[in-house]
Amino acid sequence: MTETTEPLCARPPGRPRSERAEKAIIEATLDLLVEEAGVAGVSIEAVAARAGVGKTTIYRRWPNKEALIVDAVAALKAPLPELPGRSVREDLIALTRAVRSGRADRRIDCVWNVIGSRHKHPELASKLRRDVIEPRREVMRGVLRRGVEAGELRPDLDVEMALSVIVGAMTMQVQALAPDEELADDVAERVVDTAMRGFAA
Repeated sequence: MTETTEPLCARPPGRPRSERAEKAIIEATLDLLVEEAGVAGVSIEAVAARAGVGKTTIYRRWPNKEALIVDAVAALKAPLPELPGRSVREDLIALTRAVRSGRADRRIDCVWNVIGSRHKHPELASKLRRDVIEPRREVMRGVLRRGVEAGELRPDLDVEMALSVIVGAMTMQVQALAPDEELADDVAERVVDTAMRGFAA
């Protein structure tokens, strides 16, 4: 019987090198975005220097800095929860809490650096909206539409305006905080319950 042996080139424990490099690149991009220069301060060269990688390592993953910035911002967003589906209120609260949880990383404010640069960098802002913001908003639109169809919400509800009311209110709650201040635990419920007084059938 042939005795089995360990492979000579066994992978060392820990995170694969490519994954570590990607994380370093994303982190470097976010750090540059939150600095005073914002989008203007991000370049492939600057990211490579801060992340400690070569430019070719970045270009193997992202075709340009716009794609890199969008992926970096997306990494800050908390994953959307699995919705219970028992009621519109419950689903809206779950989605609104996802906005709240993004506050855990103080660099979330760099999203506004990108959105605020839409006149100087329209393609970047458009890609961020299309790839990161709109898919998340569409989930909430789906919940609102389902509520209308099920009779939980008023039949004449303006879904787009209702979406703006909830997202806008939660965003204002987040943006109004001082740097060392935390959101109240029940803020998502309060936002949704206030909105539902006007939305409910």
